Amino acid sequence: MKRRATPTFRILLACCTTIAAAAFIAPPAHALEIKRMTLSNGAVLLVSAEHQLPMVTVAIALDAGARHDPQGKAGLATLTAQSVHQGTKELSAADLNQKIDFMGSSLSVGAEHDYASASFTSLKKYEKETLVLLAGILTAPGLRDADIERKRAEQVAAIKAQEEEPGYIGGVEFAKGLYEDTPYGQPAGGTAESVSKLTSADVRNFYRDYYKFGSAIIAVTGDVNADEVKALLEHDLTGPTGTVPVQPEPNVPALAKGLNVKLVDRNVQQANVMLGFVGIARSNPDFYKVQVMNYILGGGMFASRLMKVVRSKAGLAYHVASVFDARKFPGPFAVVLQTKNKSANEAIKLVLQQMREIQEAPVSDDEINNAKKFLIGSFPLKIDRQSQIAGFMLQIELDGLGLDYADKYPQIIQAVTKQDVLDVARKYLHPDAALLVAVADQHEAAIDATMLSQAAAGTAGGK
Repeated sequence: MKRRATPTFRILLACCTTIAAAAFIAPPAHALEIKRMTLSNGAVLLVSAEHQLPMVTVAIALDAGARHDPQGKAGLATLTAQSVHQGTKELSAADLNQKIDFMGSSLSVGAEHDYASASFTSLKKYEKETLVLLAGILTAPGLRDADIERKRAEQVAAIKAQEEEPGYIGGVEFAKGLYEDTPYGQPAGGTAESVSKLTSADVRNFYRDYYKFGSAIIAVTGDVNADEVKALLEHDLTGPTGTVPVQPEPNVPALAKGLNVKLVDRNVQQANVMLGFVGIARSNPDFYKVQVMNYILGGGMFASRLMKVVRSKAGLAYHVASVFDARKFPGPFAVVLQTKNKSANEAIKLVLQQMREIQEAPVSDDEINNAKKFLIGSFPLKIDRQSQIAGFMLQIELDGLGLDYADKYPQIIQAVTKQDVLDVARKYLHPDAALLVAVADQHEAAIDATMLSQAAAGTAGGK
C-alpha cells in the first residue's frame, strides 16, 4: 500500500496492517474458504475464491520492512518500495501508470516497520495484464537513478511537512525514547536527515537483499480459480528466489524505574501527550487477553475507562485512547491524548491512576461482557471486503494463526475471564516504569514531573 507508517506506530489509525488497495463487498468471515499452496520459488500462496463480482485482488507481503534498515539509513525500506514502483527495466514510470490507468486497475508498493507490501486490484478481464505489471516491477524493477532521486526528494519533503505536526513530533520522540537505536526506534519513513543521505546504491542493495520470494506470502481473492492463479504466478513471478535470513529479536534497553519525562516545547494550543512503554509481540500467547483488557482500559472508545473518566467525567480531553501495537517484535503500548495545555498535568494523572486501578481489582461483569461482545461482533466487519480479506490472509500466515482462525476467534475471546484481564494488566502495564512525551507550550502546561511520578508509583502525593 502506498502509505507512510508514521512514528506514532499507527496508534491514531486504529487498524491492523491492511495491504491490498481497493474495497469490494465479500462474504462474512465464517464463509471464508482458503486454499494454501506453495510456489516453486518458495512463496506461500493463499487463495479465497468469491465470484460475486468480476474483480480480483492480489496482495504480497515481503520480509523487507523498515526493521531491516541499516544503522543510519532509516527510511531505506520505504524509499526502496517507492522506487520499485517506478517501472521496470523496459517500462518507465509514466508508461506503467498509463497502462494501469487504462485498465482501471490499482497497483501499489509500500513498506511499514515489519514488512513491505505490494498489491493490485483489477477487473477480472485485466487480471493477467495487471499481474504481469506487478510481477515486472517486483522481479525486474528499473531502479533508475533519476527515479530514485525523485522519490527521495518527495520522501524528504513529506517528512518535513509532517514535522510541523505536534503529534508527529511526539511520535518520533516516543519511538526514540522507547527503542533507541533498535529497529523500531525510527519512523518507518525515516527522518529528513537520514533519507537525504540515501543513495541509489543503497536502494539497489536493499532490493537485492530483501526482495526474495522464498520469504514471500501471496494472498489472492475474488473471481479466481486457485489452480489457475497458481499457474499464472508460477509463470510470471519467477524471482528473485531465495529467502531472507531470520532477524533476531533486538535487545531493547529497559526504561528506568519511575516516569521518564521528555518535554518538547512548541507554540500550540493543545498539549499532545503519549504515555507508555514496550508492549507485546503478536505471537505472545496473552495477545487476546491483552486485547480484552485494553478494550476496557482505553481501546473501546466511549466504552473505555479512559474515555469515561478523562473525557466524559473530567472534561479534560476530546479524545483519549490506548493501544497495544503488537508487531513481529514487541511493539509499543501507548495512551494518546490531546488536552489544553493547562489541563495536561491533571489529564496525565488521571491516565496513570486508571492504569493502576485496572491492576488492583477485577473489572466488572458488564465491562468484560461488553468488551467480548464488541470484539466478537465487530470481527467480521474487518474482513467484509476484498482488500480486507487479502490482508487477513496475509496476517494469518505471517502470524501462524491457522486457516480456521476466523472460526476460532470468537471462542478464543469468549474464553477470556476477569482474572485473565487482571493478570495481564498486572503483567504488561507498567505505570511505574513508563515514558511520557508531551509536546506542548511548556510554560503554560508546566508539567509537574514529581507529582506525576508519584501518581505513576501510586503514592499519596500523586493521588
